[in-house]
Amino acid sequence: MATAVLYLAAALLGGFLAMLARLPPLVGFLAAGFALGVAGAPELPELELVAELGVAFLLFAIGLKLDVRSLLRREIWFTTMAHLAVSVALGVGFLGFLAVVGLPLLADEPFGSLALVGLALSFSSTVFVVKVLEDRSDTTALYGRIAVGVLVVQDIVAVVFLALSTGEPPSPWAVTLLGLLPGRLLLHRLWDRTGHGEMQALFGAFVALVPGFWLFETVGLSGDLGALVMGALLAGHPHATELSRSLLTVKDLALVAFFLQIGLHGTPTAADVGLALLLLLLVPLQAAAYAVLLWLMHLRRRTAFLAALTLGNFSEFGIIVVAVGATHGLLDEEWAVVVSLAVAASFVVSAIVNRRGVELATWLTRLLPRRDAARLHPDDRPVDVGDADAVVLGLGRVGAATYTRLRDTYGFAVIGVEHDRTRVAALRAQGIDVVPADATDTEFWTRVKRAGHVRLAVLAMPFHKANLIALARLRATGFDGRVAAIARYDADAAELRRHGADAVFHLYGAAGAELADQAASPTPPGGER
Repeated sequence: MATAVLYLAAALLGGFLAMLARLPPLVGFLAAGFALGVAGAPELPELELVAELGVAFLLFAIGLKLDVRSLLRREIWFTTMAHLAVSVALGVGFLGFLAVVGLPLLADEPFGSLALVGLALSFSSTVFVVKVLEDRSDTTALYGRIAVGVLVVQDIVAVVFLALSTGEPPSPWAVTLLGLLPGRLLLHRLWDRTGHGEMQALFGAFVALVPGFWLFETVGLSGDLGALVMGALLAGHPHATELSRSLLTVKDLALVAFFLQIGLHGTPTAADVGLALLLLLLVPLQAAAYAVLLWLMHLRRRTAFLAALTLGNFSEFGIIVVAVGATHGLLDEEWAVVVSLAVAASFVVSAIVNRRGVELATWLTRLLPRRDAARLHPDDRPVDVGDADAVVLGLGRVGAATYTRLRDTYGFAVIGVEHDRTRVAALRAQGIDVVPADATDTEFWTRVKRAGHVRLAVLAMPFHKANLIALARLRATGFDGRVAAIARYDADAAELRRHGADAVFHLYGAAGAELADQAASPTPPGGER
């Protein structure tokens, strides 16, 4: 128990210090892991199990939001395969240059070893990228869906690599996994009967870990892939989003173990640290390759750079690749320490960059030529708000209710904006006029300003940061209409007011005031008001 307390205290301290430095807590967890490793802290056997649970729940949650058909789109499969080839070539070239310069670990390394390290550094981190997207509430945005699709295809490539490199193909029983396809109907029926409390969370954990992680591992496939597949099989269920949220806290806590574990791969020397920092020079090159490839797929420059910045990091899978290589005598064991350092350092750099990712992507658009709107990808063409005089951003329960009230009670010509295209289709079926767009997009607000009709903007997105960025974009275009926003906490409400919101609706405070009004008002004859 004392060891567990030590690890918990280190994680808490690291996360707290990272927050004080205005960095994501995961940067502190990584630093805590390395500090524990350098200090020679005793091993905590349960850490690996908790880390595996966190990754499994994370991939299961991705699957719940995944449209498998999207993997067949050219901007996903072609971009992934082309980028892997480019990244390996960049890695081999860079490592070859360092070998010529005379770095000790690279002396006399054969081409095959350099290629293996290049492959290890060519993948992006599924765990890190999805965490960034979830923090922005952008998993269902176009660039977020593309990033997740790229990660899924990379994971498939990773499974194939592991099967070939270990010489242990999947068990013949793997074909029985096809039975999960019709079995999803039974799972859906069971899900319908679990209710909305702890039974639903328990059902999700069971599906992710038993027919998902455990069953796939049993037949010689990746357990993480199994969790992802089971999530995808349950995607589309009406309670998918609710289930994802019910596992959120458990998943986030378990992922702390994952980030701590990254730092426990041996004690680095000064030479290891130096080489790991040199390998970071590959990250901007790989991010640039993503941006160019996605731009060639006729995506807007902003979309291409947002996805590229999100994917601009190394993957924990790289550690597995070099560990497998060292086991088979293809690499020196020291590479595991170097790549672990490089992965962790790439997370730190990427976390810092993605704190201002939206602003940075907007600035970087000038580096690529603009395309005519008619030649853009159909899902990425600019939208027109028409003659609307009110815009509601984010059509969840609060946004949809706001839209209906403005339209039916106050007579506004309202248009809704939502970046989740699945939700857009459902809202249109309900008679809501909604367009798929990103509220943090400067070009969208420029078009709103040019339309000249909009006099009210309501920021009803569930994440404070998204509302704040949208408010800044709106004011930057010179919009002089009225702006209202929602907030969950007093500090968020105050920040929105400071940045120019004319009215802020405090969800919890306003709900309490309304409840008091309802309770104090006389109840009309017949019962309910």
